[in-house]
Amino acid sequence: MLTKYKDFINDYVAIIPARSGSKSIKNKNIKKIAGKPILNYSIETALKANFKKIIVSSDSQYYLNLIKPNPRIIFHKRSKFNSRDNSKDLDFFKEIISFIDTEYKYKFKYFVHLRPTTPIRKIKFIKDAITIFNSKKNKFSSLRSVSLMSNPSYKTMRVVSGKLCHLYKLDFDMDKLNEPRQFFSKTYLPNGYIDIVKLKNIKNNFLHGVKTMPYIVDDINTDIDNFRDYKIIKKKIEENVKYK
Repeated sequence: MLTKYKDFINDYVAIIPARSGSKSIKNKNIKKIAGKPILNYSIETALKANFKKIIVSSDSQYYLNLIKPNPRIIFHKRSKFNSRDNSKDLDFFKEIISFIDTEYKYKFKYFVHLRPTTPIRKIKFIKDAITIFNSKKNKFSSLRSVSLMSNPSYKTMRVVSGKLCHLYKLDFDMDKLNEPRQFFSKTYLPNGYIDIVKLKNIKNNFLHGVKTMPYIVDDINTDIDNFRDYKIIKKKIEENVKYK
């Protein structure tokens, strides 16, 4: 029988990183939908999911000032080194660990990574993912939420020497890719809904490791990566608010 969520949730800290340097949409993380910055949706989800501590990190003090203070929210000013386009997630998480150890002395075991660019999340999925991972935490090094791809990755192509080529090996025979999608193995795409990483693994210089547990979520929105995504999600949220 699974341990109740409330009995172990204090081992998990939500982390919501909101860098200001978006190239696809300027100030994407604070762009408003239904009167609220996108960032606020992930914060509200974390609060409703009953995290004892929620770390909101940004290189922009302006971003942080937009968030209503809450005793459960820890504000972190992200360093310039870890705010570049090519900054690594591992280095960022190490910075967060050092910050928490120095400023708060707070003890926990796992980060729950909630990307602000996924504003629509169901609380029951967040709780379900954490509960399942917690029951199997000794078997897996991390958790990543994924969605089934409508067409398997094996049907995608690259260009090599000016010709279309298979993605996974040096094969130029395009007729092989004309098979129905059911002929190929299913493939999945990380969707930004929820990731869980272990504190001890970060200290050992890796995030996800070689035993990552998949959490498959089909009933989800698209992560906001570009303006087209933004318009789709904006419409979904505003229609939901309108008809509530």
